[in-house]
Amino acid sequence: MAKLYSRVRSDNEEVAAWIFLTPALIFLGVFLLYPIAYLFYLSFTTGSFTSSGIQWIGLRNYWRLLLTPDFWQVLVNTTYFTIATVIPSLVIPLGLAVLLNRSISLRGLLRSAYFLPSITSLVAAGLGFRWLFQTEGAVNGLLNIFGLAPIPWLGSTVWAMPVLILLSIWKQLGFNMVVFLAGLQAIPPSRYEAAELDGANDWQQFRHITLPGLRPTIVFAAITTAIFTLRSFEQVYVITGGGPLNSTNLLVYYIYQEAFGQFDFGYAAAAATVLLALALILVYLQLQTWEDN
Repeated sequence: MAKLYSRVRSDNEEVAAWIFLTPALIFLGVFLLYPIAYLFYLSFTTGSFTSSGIQWIGLRNYWRLLLTPDFWQVLVNTTYFTIATVIPSLVIPLGLAVLLNRSISLRGLLRSAYFLPSITSLVAAGLGFRWLFQTEGAVNGLLNIFGLAPIPWLGSTVWAMPVLILLSIWKQLGFNMVVFLAGLQAIPPSRYEAAELDGANDWQQFRHITLPGLRPTIVFAAITTAIFTLRSFEQVYVITGGGPLNSTNLLVYYIYQEAFGQFDFGYAAAAATVLLALALILVYLQLQTWEDN
């Protein structure tokens, strides 16, 4: 009798669990799994919603990606942008978090000030950066004070991308700093006390206690920052429009141009599928690196 009661209770708990999970599963299916599946289907088609219909063409869109020089340039731009954004977006906030985790004057005010970029609209920030780095902007005005020639920041194939990278680092700085602060506060203070008793200096404590203790936090920050950079769109749209000479065109903006500029949804879906694959590969490699260490 006890076994029967336990079995019925277990079945009831399972049914209740499925009842509570069903709304979330429906939400994920409708707004996540179905769009991904439909995107994958579109990547094998041609045509647009404004024409007579969509036709199945197999792998032609992917083959076209391989043969399109602009797509390869966009991939190079996106890789450069991602690497140049992710590394400083981890190193700088980590240093700030270590500093602001100590008892210093105005600590609360400094934390708030560094976090402000995270809650700033990226479009508004982009407009601000475009004003700062235009030919007659504040940055060139500052250079002029020191007797330096103005730089055509947004009109140069060399300097336009660093402006986008600087904006992305600035935008991600506060969020990652808060994440690292939470990770630092989760490390038991007793470890640092024991290290001090053993004569360890600040660098040795940071290397052997702080970094190992922050390993999960660093992986999380790296993944979220990489995803943030891979899906970057507003910076390009507001500041450069992908120029000059396609030098700042990133993958998401390229997909937008093909889908809503050229109405080539199949080709844009193929490029978006490549973006999804890159994001998954990047997350996998970062998780593998964490597990191996």
